[in-house]
Amino acid sequence: MTVKLFTPLTIRGVTIPNRVAVPPMDMYCADDGHATAFHHTHYGKFAFGGAGLVFVEATGVTRSGRITNGCMGIYYDSHVDALRPITAQIREMGFKSCLQLAHGGRKASTQRAWQGNGPLTQENIDAGDERWQPLAPSALPFTDGWEMPKEMDRRDMDEVREAFVTGAHRAMDAGFDMVEIHMAHGYLLQSFLTPIANKRTDEYGGSLENRMRYPLEVARAVRAALPDDVPLLTRISSTDWIDGGWEPEDSVVLARELKAAGVDLVDCSSGGNMLHGATNSNLTRGPAYQAQFAKLLREEVGIMTQAVGLIRTPELAEQLLQEGQADLIAIGRQALFNPFWAHHAAEKLGVTDWETWPAPYAWWLSKWKRGLATMDEEPLA
Repeated sequence: MTVKLFTPLTIRGVTIPNRVAVPPMDMYCADDGHATAFHHTHYGKFAFGGAGLVFVEATGVTRSGRITNGCMGIYYDSHVDALRPITAQIREMGFKSCLQLAHGGRKASTQRAWQGNGPLTQENIDAGDERWQPLAPSALPFTDGWEMPKEMDRRDMDEVREAFVTGAHRAMDAGFDMVEIHMAHGYLLQSFLTPIANKRTDEYGGSLENRMRYPLEVARAVRAALPDDVPLLTRISSTDWIDGGWEPEDSVVLARELKAAGVDLVDCSSGGNMLHGATNSNLTRGPAYQAQFAKLLREEVGIMTQAVGLIRTPELAEQLLQEGQADLIAIGRQALFNPFWAHHAAEKLGVTDWETWPAPYAWWLSKWKRGLATMDEEPLA
């Protein structure tokens, strides 16, 4: 049986060499939105580690669309220059890159995760952070004590939509192979979708059709801005995990509309409208607990999907692909723990290909591998 985890996947004009993806994970280490030496090392090691597709974290399309003062941005031309070495490193290793275009919405102007992941304090301001008023579909703070957002008017909506378009152009200039629109985790576009955050009474609130209207406007505009052969992905919260919130059946309807708008793959995450954590870390979770949503959309809509969420072992990743639950497997925190997860998975599944390793590594490790075959035990190193 062919090991599917290490077969290519073609989306439009881009072929990803294997099905292992490192999903977008916020690092909060940017300098005025610019990638730094930290990011070059952070993303470069995933390319060294063999992941077929490397996502660069949520990148604000406007300055006030950043989640924190440490978040990446794509609103200056100089941001493009800072990103080019990252995409070049990934490309040099033979893998693909994707930039996640994002707007923090009512969860913007907050602390970096390790500072508390909540509203900015005077201590944060004294340390050099700036505070700004977030934008949202409705003037509802994320929770008590958080910044009161401005309810977006038509001008705000047009400006943010065009910022996503400009961000897509800049992503292409920076050398990315594809882009992803962030419609998950309680940030701006997802807050239009969920009735928890969207209390508008105009044509952008109320019914499911109305709540989808603005995110779909953004998706269509970004699709029109990209070359035809460049894939467009969207990350969604498949469910809010909250009674009265966004439900999986809503995601089916949204995915159909996204497909019609030219989106090629849906990245199936969940949560983000609960307090404590950017996603749903306060839930009791098990292995591949979100894969059910990737399977649902793949079967009901006929769109490619990415599964993510506590997929830790090569065997589980392979099982999800063999069962047709997803087209890509995202290894997030596991990749932080083991950046070489993809290479190790290939070894474990019996499809090691030294050509996918950095050449100096391959030269040394191929000899190490042959040496192990003659020994009863592995050396300590």
